[in-house]
Amino acid sequence: MDFQFTAREEALRKEFEDFFREEMKNAPPGWGASMEAMISDDACAEFHRVMAKKLGAKGWLARPWPREYGGQDASLIEQFIFSDVMGYHKGAGYDHWGVGLLAPTLLVSGNHEQKQEHLPPVARGEIFWTQLWSEPGAGSDLASLTTRATREGDSYVVNGQKCWSSGAHRADWGFLLARTNPNERRSRGLSFFLLDLNTPGLTRVPVYSTDGAHQFNDTFMDDVRIPARNRVGEENEGWFASQMTANFERSMIAVFSYIKREIEDLVEFCKSVKIGGEYPARNPLVRNRLAQLAIEADVGRAMSYFIVWSQVKGGLVVAAPMAAAAKVAATELVQRLTWEGCRIMGQYSQVGESRWAYLKGRFMTEYQLCTGLSMAGGTSEIMRNLIGAMGLGLPRSW
Repeated sequence: MDFQFTAREEALRKEFEDFFREEMKNAPPGWGASMEAMISDDACAEFHRVMAKKLGAKGWLARPWPREYGGQDASLIEQFIFSDVMGYHKGAGYDHWGVGLLAPTLLVSGNHEQKQEHLPPVARGEIFWTQLWSEPGAGSDLASLTTRATREGDSYVVNGQKCWSSGAHRADWGFLLARTNPNERRSRGLSFFLLDLNTPGLTRVPVYSTDGAHQFNDTFMDDVRIPARNRVGEENEGWFASQMTANFERSMIAVFSYIKREIEDLVEFCKSVKIGGEYPARNPLVRNRLAQLAIEADVGRAMSYFIVWSQVKGGLVVAAPMAAAAKVAATELVQRLTWEGCRIMGQYSQVGESRWAYLKGRFMTEYQLCTGLSMAGGTSEIMRNLIGAMGLGLPRSW
């Protein structure tokens, strides 16, 4: 496959590079210590919002969207390049849930009024979103969820609990999956809603990570009223919209670019800091581990290139199995990188705040978080089921 870009695309890459290289100099000290810093740290969250408005003013958050909804009618390839550059520079300002998940879903499944109301504020970086899907008894088996939405006139009354609501305490709106027909089994009775998080009856309760960070939330809904106009698609047909959201989540180029940068930083540490009187880079075992990580990162990037090419040529359904494979590869590679970083750096990896904190303690932080990456957004087991069923045509195991 020829990975060459056009002269215009290379010029865009340089523009993105110049912007992030300069703007990320203003990032708070906690930024970059983990992939979740933008959620858990107050200073990072504020920087994230400021950067979102700067990106929105340039029109970079929504380049492939139609102009009438705040986009620029640009190609998916151009947005892919933006994500590639942003991931490498650990760029702030991109709302994963609003820009990356909800917006593409609305473009496919929403009506004109919903697109007009909700997409331009996302494109301008003014409104942030969260995902309200998982429940205490419905994670990977999302179709078994029990949150109820009952139609009463021009509204739906919602009761239930959502868990693992990432960044819900920072968000303005959420997209919600709820059961509107209790007589239908599993996915057939579900509907997709847009929910203002300031609606009466909604309560967000912090769920703290092992390191004390506040990333997740339990979200309780007691007689929460959602206007019927905020239902996306037909009643009881929300499962299709939820699957489109999932497909848009998994090309993973920003994660592979983030990994590439992390490997480069780790290599620089090995070349410049002595441990036990020797530079780790002179140890053949360390060099072998670093080389293996770099090879896997390049393979992952190639997968992401293939996914975006498949989306351009054949649409989301064609790309879905490869996107699931990239999700598995990216999240499990982050885990291997984190574990190797801790092994190579030894006790230095645990130092977060001192002149000996060469990488800001990022591997220590990621060590406590990275296992969850192969569960969030769909477990690796579920992804492998999708690869087998959709990509290889094997019988379904569920």
